[in-house]
Amino acid sequence: MSDLTIEQYSDSPNGFEGKTINVGDVGDTITSTTSSGDVAATIEFIEKIYNYLPELAFATLYGLAIYAVVLWIRKKLS
Repeated sequence: MSDLTIEQYSDSPNGFEGKTINVGDVGDTITSTTSSGDVAATIEFIEKIYNYLPELAFATLYGLAIYAVVLWIRKKLS
C-alpha cells in the first residue's frame, strides 16, 4: 500500500501558486490542496541557498587559490 503524490509548480505571472494531489489506494478519496504560493517558494529558495553557502565558499576559495597559482607560475616563467 503506497501513496502517490503529484506536485506541480509554475513560475507564471498569472498567480498560479502550486497544487498537490495525493492519491491513495483504490477507493480512497483524492485530495487537492493549494500551497501558500510565492512566500513559501521564496523561503524555500533562501533555505536552499543558505544550505549551499559552505560549498559556495569552498569553491570560491579554491578558485582564487588556483588563480593565484596560475599568476605565480606566469610570473616565474616571465
